[in-house]
Amino acid sequence: MGLQIHFVVDPQGWCCMGMIIFVWLYNTLFIPQIILFPHYEEGHASAAAIFCYYLVSLFCVVSLLRASLADPGKLPERPKIPLAEREFWELCNKCNMMRPKRSHHCSRCGHCVRRMDHHCPWINNCVGEDNHWLFLQLCFYTQLLSSYTLILDFCHYYYFLPLKKVNWDLFVFRHELALLRISTFMGLIMFGGISGLFYTQLMGIFTDTTSIEKMSNCCEEISRPRKPWQQTFSEVFGTRWKILWFIPFRQRQPLRIPYHFANHV
Repeated sequence: MGLQIHFVVDPQGWCCMGMIIFVWLYNTLFIPQIILFPHYEEGHASAAAIFCYYLVSLFCVVSLLRASLADPGKLPERPKIPLAEREFWELCNKCNMMRPKRSHHCSRCGHCVRRMDHHCPWINNCVGEDNHWLFLQLCFYTQLLSSYTLILDFCHYYYFLPLKKVNWDLFVFRHELALLRISTFMGLIMFGGISGLFYTQLMGIFTDTTSIEKMSNCCEEISRPRKPWQQTFSEVFGTRWKILWFIPFRQRQPLRIPYHFANHV
């Protein structure tokens, strides 16, 4: 299943996503210029450190843009329901459309989304069946990039040797202390906020429960078989190859699973 472009017109979501892009752009531009490149030239840091930083930064922004623009699983206006699967569909009381069970109507987007987890203003999109894997990648790489940045900020002052050649005419070196303090502050905020969100997302996949189902208490553990964690993660990421769970440059293919596992009473 290819990911279709899904653009949500929401000024509040645009502002939230703009803040995330600003933090990413700030660290991607200033941290290498202040820390990585100068220490690499003097032999304090390796080229691998620079490559890994830009690689994590690339994976972070790709997962952000794809999670924001991907169709989360919007249902068509007139879905074709196979006869054998009708018992697993229900009527939405808000848009009066048939939808699979575990779908939810998003009041902000104005339509139903398959296996909707929640509407996230930080990506200006719903998190549903078709882009949940991208949202998990975004949380993972944001944590990784934030922790990497915090480690570099710390090493610059307390581990690396002082720089011998500094061009004080450059803006980044004249305001180095202020720029690194801002970077550290944003890194702590991002790492702390994403850690809690990432944990709840992982626990939801382990228990095969969405955030909406947790809040509405509509999922009873006794009413359906417990699936192994490998199966629940494979269903979210669309593949059983674990290495592909970390790659944001691919297309997700939904796995064929029995309906008594996919739906709940």
